[in-house]
Amino acid sequence: MNATSGEPLLQTSGLTLSFGAINAADGIDFILRQGEHLAVIGANGAGKTTFINICTGYIKPTAGCVMFAGQDITRKGPRQIARLGVGRSFQLPQLFLEHTVQECLQLASVARSRRISRWIPLARNADGHAVADMLELVDLTSYRDEPAAVLPEGHRKLLDVAIALMLEPRLMIMDEPTSGVASEDKHAVMQTIMAALRQRQVTSWFVEHDVDIVLAYATRVAAWIDGRVAADGEPQAVFNDPVVRREVLGER
Repeated sequence: MNATSGEPLLQTSGLTLSFGAINAADGIDFILRQGEHLAVIGANGAGKTTFINICTGYIKPTAGCVMFAGQDITRKGPRQIARLGVGRSFQLPQLFLEHTVQECLQLASVARSRRISRWIPLARNADGHAVADMLELVDLTSYRDEPAAVLPEGHRKLLDVAIALMLEPRLMIMDEPTSGVASEDKHAVMQTIMAALRQRQVTSWFVEHDVDIVLAYATRVAAWIDGRVAADGEPQAVFNDPVVRREVLGER
């Protein structure tokens, strides 16, 4: 594992998930330390999203355990894990498309405070200052009155991350944060996301296929091959690994 001065934040031990003869997670021992920005790379079907789904409570493992901030979360559900401080954004942004950008963040605000009421207007129950700060943090202030449905893909990605950040996580897990974003906009979107995470002192773990994005924004890279971690360490060192070059990058 990559040595760092940060304390372990998320840790798995012997994590295994089997579908018949197929091991989607093959006895994974893994540590993510506080303050790291980890990129997970690997071919489609390597087990990257499966690992995320186990660690966020969407799938229960066959064996092994997941610890977050010293607490066993292996059998907890997604809502419980989110309330403990694990945020997540998805490859396909999970948005309230009929609502405006500002309303989406207001909904996240009242979800965190559990002050949802059908009798009190949403804006009154939401933390207006927190919503305004988040809009500025992810550079969406000028879009606040736009319906989420009309946003370009890059801005949808930013809003998806912003909704998760409204819950004040300690760890942010992002599944392909630049997928579907126009190539000329990818770095701007990722720069905004990473700047927001650093300002809020949130550790991150993101799945990404774009090598340039990984090298620009990750402090550590883990390469997944066939449900296991095949290489883990400094970004350039992982990309120089012969197995990674062959199995992940497709070089011959």
